[in-house]
Amino acid sequence: MNRIRIKPFKVIGIAVRTSNAHEGAAQDIGALWGKFMGERVLDRIPNKQGSDVYCVYTEYEGDHMKPYTTILGCRVKGLDDIPDGMVGKSFVGGNYSTFVAKGDLTKGAVSDAWKDIWQTELNRSYDADFEVYGEKAQNPMDGEISIFVGIRP
Repeated sequence: MNRIRIKPFKVIGIAVRTSNAHEGAAQDIGALWGKFMGERVLDRIPNKQGSDVYCVYTEYEGDHMKPYTTILGCRVKGLDDIPDGMVGKSFVGGNYSTFVAKGDLTKGAVSDAWKDIWQTELNRSYDADFEVYGEKAQNPMDGEISIFVGIRP
């Protein structure tokens, strides 16, 4: 785990409101990924800043067990052109702890990493946490993603 400072950024993508209670997020976020891939959402996002896919967790109602919004999309230059059916959101950035999930991304490597993170003693901000699916995530059976957890200064 490292600590870094993230500059403000913007994301456009598709979203779902979910909760980690009763394993609801696993089903909801899995369906969101299915829609993202099946409808080729990545190809329809305008003004992308790179090809990395961002999975952002935001609009928390409390801690990680309370409802929150998941946005699956890309970093973009601006929010002037948000396609129908998508959402756009600005994030203020801030202080983050970084983690890495490695292994079979289709068999729980990411959710296992989050379960470990939930057990750590982080002073979380619950503003925005996110995962970055870059070049090392191209082979989901043996992938690697970066996880950024917002923390208070």
